[in-house]
Amino acid sequence: MARTLGIGKQDFEKVRKENAFYIDKTKFIREWWESEDDVTLITRPRRFGKTLNMNMLEKFFSVQYAGREDLFQGLAIWDDEKYRMLQGTYPVISLSFANVKEKSYAATVRRINQILANLYSANRFLLYNGNLDDREKNFFLSVDVGMDETTATMAIHQLSFFLSRYYEKKVMILLDEYDTPMQEAYVNGYWDELVSFTRSMFNAAFKTNFCLERAIMTGITRVSKESIFSDLNNLEVVTTTSEKYADCFGFREEEVFAVLDEYGLSEKRQEVKTWYDGFTFGKQKDIYNPWSILNYLDKRQIGTYWANSSSNSLAGKLIREGSRNVKESFEFLLQGKSIIMELDEQIIYDQLGEDESAIWSLLLASGYLKVKNRSTYTTDFGEWRQEYELELTNFEVGAMFRQMIRKWFSRSAGGYNDFIKALLLDDVKGMNVYMNKVAMATFSYFDTGKSPSEEAPERFYHGFVLGMMVELADRYVLTSNRESGFGRYDVMLEPRGPGDVGIIMEFKVQDRTEEKELSDTVDAALKQIKEKEYETVLIEKGISREKIRSYGFAFCGKQVLIDRG
Repeated sequence: MARTLGIGKQDFEKVRKENAFYIDKTKFIREWWESEDDVTLITRPRRFGKTLNMNMLEKFFSVQYAGREDLFQGLAIWDDEKYRMLQGTYPVISLSFANVKEKSYAATVRRINQILANLYSANRFLLYNGNLDDREKNFFLSVDVGMDETTATMAIHQLSFFLSRYYEKKVMILLDEYDTPMQEAYVNGYWDELVSFTRSMFNAAFKTNFCLERAIMTGITRVSKESIFSDLNNLEVVTTTSEKYADCFGFREEEVFAVLDEYGLSEKRQEVKTWYDGFTFGKQKDIYNPWSILNYLDKRQIGTYWANSSSNSLAGKLIREGSRNVKESFEFLLQGKSIIMELDEQIIYDQLGEDESAIWSLLLASGYLKVKNRSTYTTDFGEWRQEYELELTNFEVGAMFRQMIRKWFSRSAGGYNDFIKALLLDDVKGMNVYMNKVAMATFSYFDTGKSPSEEAPERFYHGFVLGMMVELADRYVLTSNRESGFGRYDVMLEPRGPGDVGIIMEFKVQDRTEEKELSDTVDAALKQIKEKEYETVLIEKGISREKIRSYGFAFCGKQVLIDRG
């Protein structure tokens, strides 16, 4: 009989007591313990079992769970007598920042204060039999929601000291989803303030804490060392490209296939692989996201379970507001191709709007991209370089991004879909009406604030091209010319079937020094198509000249003019 699935269960004790679905990841305990690293930061995408693994560590090491062999019997870790003796022997401080998603700095600090106050409440016995002197008792009692920042940043440090003295043993600290507040701080504009607070807290908890045995932090991203880890020279960082713990988070393919057999879904292996395979950690390929697999087993149908399990707003914002280069690279990715990028896996949040490599680093860390290949080399000038070949992780991720792109134009109240229909019908008048509606409604949506679309609409029309790629994917192969000059961008729609026409578009921003009217700009765009002989590409693919249409698009601010060549 198949086990109860228990979707979303993150309490290891509950999973084991209820005999819920569980894939044994207890070898992680052994691997981490034998690494002997003082402080470990492990990054994995969301919904990859980080919280369950951290809860497992707490239940294994904490003195509060001494004698709970029932939780580990039958699992890999319990086969080793050394680890049976280790279970329940350390004081453990366990906390999570997963729900710290506030809109302001003050609210964030207050929420963290509440988490710290709850820790102290859970250890209130120390007030009465922990041998605290009056000064220490005063500090203990001062840890509450309204405490000052100095007290807050020292709270974990002091609790470590109190617990270590009581148990006569150094403590372990487990911090889950450490970077959630950092992401919110970036999105909501209080990054600098939170960085200072977090750096002070982490320095006290992980660097100057002589009562610390070991610590683990988990998160999605590796926030730059300069931001919050500048004082931590004892930090072991394990990212998605690291070899350590490669198969300790997520499901291996053999584990997925075994569970499909258990639930009578053996014939669905290829379908599941197509949709959900593709995550790569270190050299370990064919890793599946647990959330998608559990939901598939439960509902017995394909869906974008992981991709839609939480907000993808930051990823969407970075692509939507990204430069021409970002959107062109995304064209390749949506076509199933790969891109070559230089990356720094440290995420510098305050550079996300300026440094394109930071965008790809974030998308990689978040699980939207995977590393196909990685190479290092030295240039002729002696400069060391590291390049990553990246592609979309799997079909589910691709489907998520296509849904996201469709939503970009939802604010145009149907104008975008009407434009697509007019384009297919060769209705130039309708194309003009609807394109101007779309432009008026969505131009500003593609702005970063630093380069308004009215002045340089590239962000808009490159996003528009991505939209066409998605909406017309079943009928056309879209290609674009990335070697066109400044202010120009040509798009070619190659029909997949014999019934459709080929379409060439040239986008051009009005140059007021040479073009007095938008109609002059349209004429220049159409002239560009003719002089460059763009139609040759389609003719060589067997499409007759009579079945090829050319359109010039002229932009001036939010105003658009389209004409047929």
